Amino acid sequence: MSASFAMMGAMRTDSLPELGRFAGIITAAELAQAGLGDAAIRTMLRQGALTRVDRGVYARTVPTGRDGRALQIAAALAISGPDAVASHYDAALVHGLDLVNRPPPAIAITRPRTADGSRTGRKGIHLYPAALPAGHVTVVNRIPVTTVARTVADLARTTPLRSGVVTADSALHARKTTKDGLRAVIATMNRWPGIETARLVTDFADARAESPFESLARLAFRDWGLPPPVLQAEVGHDYVIGRVDFLWPAHATIAEADGAAKYADPRRARLQLERDARLRHAGFEVVHFTWYDLHTNPHVVRQWILDAFRRQAILRAGIR
Repeated sequence: MSASFAMMGAMRTDSLPELGRFAGIITAAELAQAGLGDAAIRTMLRQGALTRVDRGVYARTVPTGRDGRALQIAAALAISGPDAVASHYDAALVHGLDLVNRPPPAIAITRPRTADGSRTGRKGIHLYPAALPAGHVTVVNRIPVTTVARTVADLARTTPLRSGVVTADSALHARKTTKDGLRAVIATMNRWPGIETARLVTDFADARAESPFESLARLAFRDWGLPPPVLQAEVGHDYVIGRVDFLWPAHATIAEADGAAKYADPRRARLQLERDARLRHAGFEVVHFTWYDLHTNPHVVRQWILDAFRRQAILRAGIR
């Protein structure tokens, strides 16, 4: 082995500063401060000790799959200043929260406002200049990020109501925050744009919603003027027949938000039919609807539920 190759081999393991970032992200400026110039960087790129992530940003390891976005987030943070944190939809991804839509290509970064009020950032970064109290910031997987409560509040302020509710329900269901935690963060944003929507989202959010589908269904029920259902209710009289997605006790009506998996598995579909029969024998109306039904024929789903309410009203009137 040549002396020069041995020296570069040592450089691969010993000469790169460890800054504690996800995937060992480091900038060209930081490498220069460590005494590693352009020639050394080119050598390490050839050897695989570094991988170029963006202009002037490198990684020591390159994750795959879902962590590919995390790599982009970490790179954006490295060039956005020491007080920058991932926020909004990218913070939601880091925390593992549900989103209605895929995030935009630009990485969402929040940092305190600069003295000159500048809102500029590099191409590919959506910069939000805003206050970042210490209690609104955390680190997840070596990525500085807004806390779950701040993330939910930010998304609730800046996205449509349906998007905010989906993420808020997800955070509450996973027990990553609480309504009190959300309200505490919102209280620090009293005059911020969109804060009234964030309050609406917090009031409407429910930890019992188990999926974005259920969250969006609850919003549809509200928009249709239906009374709020009980979520994840255990139903039965003498014994519990099963847990259902939505229950209107006053109307003895159940609604089930069916995913595709329920119909793809014949055994699961048969068990569902058997349970429905027991529920109907116990006196309940049972309405099933799919994601497709809710988004392409919402008026039909609404009518199914209202018809179930009406049948129960007629039945009860006849019994009296």
